[in-house]
Amino acid sequence: MNLASRGGPLQGVRVLELTKVWAGPYAGKLLGFLGAEVIRVESEGSLDVTRSFGVADINKAPGFRAVNPQKLSVQIDMKTGEGIALILDLLKHCDVLIENLRPGAVKRLGLGYDAVKAVKPDIVYVSMGMYGSEGPLSYQTGYAPCFAALGGVSALVGRDGEPPAGMNVRYADSTFGTAAAYAAAVALLHRRRSGEGQFIDVSAVECMTSMIGDAVMQHALDGSVPGSDANRHADMAPHGAYPCRDGEWISIAVSSDAAWQQLAAAMQQADLSTRFPTLAERKANEAELDRMLAAWTAGHDAAALAEQLQQCGVAAAKSASSVDLVSDPHLWARGFFREVNDGEGGSRPIVGPPWAMTRGAEIRDGAPRLGEHNAYVFGEILGLSEDAQRELVERSIAR
Repeated sequence: MNLASRGGPLQGVRVLELTKVWAGPYAGKLLGFLGAEVIRVESEGSLDVTRSFGVADINKAPGFRAVNPQKLSVQIDMKTGEGIALILDLLKHCDVLIENLRPGAVKRLGLGYDAVKAVKPDIVYVSMGMYGSEGPLSYQTGYAPCFAALGGVSALVGRDGEPPAGMNVRYADSTFGTAAAYAAAVALLHRRRSGEGQFIDVSAVECMTSMIGDAVMQHALDGSVPGSDANRHADMAPHGAYPCRDGEWISIAVSSDAAWQQLAAAMQQADLSTRFPTLAERKANEAELDRMLAAWTAGHDAAALAEQLQQCGVAAAKSASSVDLVSDPHLWARGFFREVNDGEGGSRPIVGPPWAMTRGAEIRDGAPRLGEHNAYVFGEILGLSEDAQRELVERSIAR
């Protein structure tokens, strides 16, 4: 098996994944997009829920396919001592370990940082947990909505005066996974310079809190507790999403007095620019302005109105749906969507990396079938004979 031709800045780096669901696999996905060889450890007896939930074919589950392209799959039963020994042997040939299992699980399995470091002293070990691996709450676990709520994000999302609406479930997991991938890449750079590996402790809650900026410090500054305030902005008004024809929406942000004058002119209500000439006056009458603006936008096509406002210097954009995104020629032209092998001789589109690199990795492979790369991992990496590999299968260690 030859992965060298993929190229990319992480070509030659091997990553082992002991991950579940979305956040951990997402971190591995990003490293794979940078050219790393990413190997998922799986088994029939402990399938990732994204492989098995609501599908008849575990190799065609949409959720699993979405977050695991460009990866390899090896079957090893981690509930057996022989399986753990195999993983430790495999880690001798790896550069990075990513784990987001339940708190304490890797230590109970004999795969904690100290155990792994003993066989691979310069390993970059990435541990992902809701509250991290240390501290009084590190025993707790949860899913993306928990991360967003506990990190303070959910409280800021919603309409003014209404209960928090929260965030899309993928936001917290993907942000958490991105932070873990970033830390791993930087640790690899440090290892190249120093020869030293390290333990990276990533907290989902802390990742979310880092996303809300100065809202964390607001109470210390003026005694207030920031809450959900719809789409409003402290330094812009009007600023929000407004309804258009056919159930579409437009986002408009008035960033200056001059932009407000242009918007008033486009609305053919020039008197608005004299009634509310300053930001302070617009903020004081924001609810009224939002109602007026919504009544005006309701009769327009969102894309056409956005173009009209942009041409006169007002920041505006149609709020894109998923259909808008997958049919956007700009995104296709930039290579954001990629065609990858589907494992059956055909191809399928995936969401690619949000970057373009002059020396980036070739992205050509979809998510792996369960155990698709057993022979490569056991044979080429670990050097086991075919007889030894058959014995692993017969004893259900590699199944």
